[in-house]
Amino acid sequence: MGCVTYVMRDGSDQPQPRMAFTRDALLIRGCGRTDFQGGSSQQLYKSVHSQIFTLPKETLLYLAHDYKGFSVTTVGEEMLYNPSLTKDEETFKNIMENLNLAYPKMIDVAVPANMVCGLQDLEPKAN
Repeated sequence: MGCVTYVMRDGSDQPQPRMAFTRDALLIRGCGRTDFQGGSSQQLYKSVHSQIFTLPKETLLYLAHDYKGFSVTTVGEEMLYNPSLTKDEETFKNIMENLNLAYPKMIDVAVPANMVCGLQDLEPKAN
């Protein structure tokens, strides 16, 4: 919940090949976590497969996070080499449920702030 992908549309005035910016849903050879605050492995799997993996295979993908020195991938590469998203939905769900990752220290503060564009304490103040 809250992940978006921005796609540069085809057109004579648009860069070729098409580009997409996937944020936290899809990572190079990985994907975002689904184990906290509104996460759903089923929703992530369906979103990636029905939205991102239906783009042309040569579409360049720029991602929010990279931990191995990569800066760009393509739809075709991720469809072939992504170790979790190349699996069937049930296997993907099992992988995501058994990652046993540490709970991020500031996630209970960061995610709610992200959901309101970083704006906090928006209660009207009396004069």
